[in-house]
Amino acid sequence: MERWPWPSGGAWLLVAARALLQLLRADLRLGRPLLAVLALLAVLDWLCQRLLPPLAALTVLAAAGWIALSCLARPPRLPVATRVVLITGCDSGFGKEAAKKLDAMGFTVLATVLDLDSPGALELRACCSSNLRLLQMDLTKPADIRHALEFTKAHTTSTGLWGLVNNAGFNDVVADAELSPVATFRSCMEVNFFGALQLTKGLLPLLRRSRGRIVTVGSPAGDMPYPCLGAYGTSKAALVLLMDTFSCELLPWGIKVSVIQPGCFRTESVQKVDHWERRKQLLLANLSQELLQAYGEDYIEHLYGQFLHSLSLALPDLSPVVDAIIDALLAAHPRRRYYPGRGLGLMYFIHNYLPEGLRRRFLQAFFINPCLPRALQPGQPSPTPTQDAVQDPAPNLGLSPKEAQ
Repeated sequence: MERWPWPSGGAWLLVAARALLQLLRADLRLGRPLLAVLALLAVLDWLCQRLLPPLAALTVLAAAGWIALSCLARPPRLPVATRVVLITGCDSGFGKEAAKKLDAMGFTVLATVLDLDSPGALELRACCSSNLRLLQMDLTKPADIRHALEFTKAHTTSTGLWGLVNNAGFNDVVADAELSPVATFRSCMEVNFFGALQLTKGLLPLLRRSRGRIVTVGSPAGDMPYPCLGAYGTSKAALVLLMDTFSCELLPWGIKVSVIQPGCFRTESVQKVDHWERRKQLLLANLSQELLQAYGEDYIEHLYGQFLHSLSLALPDLSPVVDAIIDALLAAHPRRRYYPGRGLGLMYFIHNYLPEGLRRRFLQAFFINPCLPRALQPGQPSPTPTQDAVQDPAPNLGLSPKEAQ
């Protein structure tokens, strides 16, 4: 069949004109998704030239390009106007960057921090406008939460509260669930679940009045069994299920609820290698003798070595998460789930559709692949249970949730 370059060229002109218009209106971004669409259209063009008559091929290519660009177009957003947003955990990481970006966009931002004199709080004071107000809050202290509720009501009497961003989170142990102290499970639940629950419930009257938004930063560790993140993952799983419940129950009130499940990003907390070294030494010092004999010190050293290696591969650019927060706050029809980060699509595909053995191996290769515990290594005697084996392996590792929210 003869080639017919002009009909194909006409379709490409139509696609190029549509893409240029969307770029000029800031409805489209230059990036990997756009490049992937163009590559797929080139493949489709090649197939159409060989399989279809010219007019049909022109129609198919033009329609495919139009639909693809429509899917890539940024959804319509609401105006910022005088909207007020409360964000928790703004000392560092996603919370600090989101507070800076929202302030620059014209939002009135109520940013909670653990310490009003922390480096993150001082940075926000220095670089943000007077529309950003800092508020000290520890999510493990009901008195702090009550004060934050009163502060928010006092500062939203004329404008109302448009959005709540539950960003603050806590984790201080990377170890098997058997090695993790029960106190860590409780601390993670206090910050990641109960603190967010109390704050969200307290702000619901204001959010119902404005038909506003609830945006919560979760974690893929709450959707799948990441090795050695049992305490953190279970608290995030409980939080996400709570937000899904709110999403259904608050729908008649017009409140839209979104959950952001970010990949591994290089926030300040994951860069503190000395902090994780101290946590490892404290975990080893507080393990029972039976557990130390069964697992071995080398096992825990190996876990932390792999954990620090995975953190070294974290993405330094936090803007995908910040953009997801902004979209959840301003999109006319926000998504229920956002997955910013590299490789999350593949990870969730493997978790949802492949056999359990492959899922486990993938998570171990992606995050932490534990070595064999000492008692299971060849030539080692079978472990003998002792009385302290049934006790909490490390009842108190000495770090309060306040230090790591």
